[in-house]
Amino acid sequence: MNYPHPIIAKEGWPFIAATLILALLLSSMGAWSIPFWILFVFCVQFFRDPGRVVAGGPDSVLAPADGRIVVVEESEDPYLGRRALKVSVFMNVFNVHSNRSPIECTVQQKWYKPGSFLNAALAKASLENERCALHLRTTRGHDLTCVQIAGLVARRILNYVEPGTALAAGQRYGFIRFGSRVDVYMPLGSKVKVVIGDKVSATSTVLAELPE
Repeated sequence: MNYPHPIIAKEGWPFIAATLILALLLSSMGAWSIPFWILFVFCVQFFRDPGRVVAGGPDSVLAPADGRIVVVEESEDPYLGRRALKVSVFMNVFNVHSNRSPIECTVQQKWYKPGSFLNAALAKASLENERCALHLRTTRGHDLTCVQIAGLVARRILNYVEPGTALAAGQRYGFIRFGSRVDVYMPLGSKVKVVIGDKVSATSTVLAELPE
């Protein structure tokens, strides 16, 4: 998927530039500069944002983020008020943190909820942490909810779309800084392709197939 800032996400440019300048300025101090060089390397790896091959077909729900599957269950979708199939992806600080559309769709609604900053791997993080949710409608009329959730370290959710925005499968729509989680609520009857503990890659891993 092409977009204007490949390889390194634009959200990271200020952090990378600042840590590089500090490391260079302190280089004359010898070993004292090492922590700043380590911080620079961390920022580069954290904000990496490689292109991805779009997997699956028109009814495939793709992973919206890199990480590990921590939830696969039937659950209440608190945004659309219905029973749904919930799959959650937990991102640690070493994962790519760009968030991508799980399917070709149009944004119907957007909700931002302030909240706590609990460990995003915990179940209650879905309801208590700061989060930003999107109601997505696919080209075939299915409704999904995709929720960005801040974590223990992540304190900034970035979301660049609004109701009416059309998204291609795998299109980049947001970013969460420094460790977090994304929940996807799908219609009941969807066929899940992952299990808890699986490592997934945004856009390149199919989470589920929507019902016909």
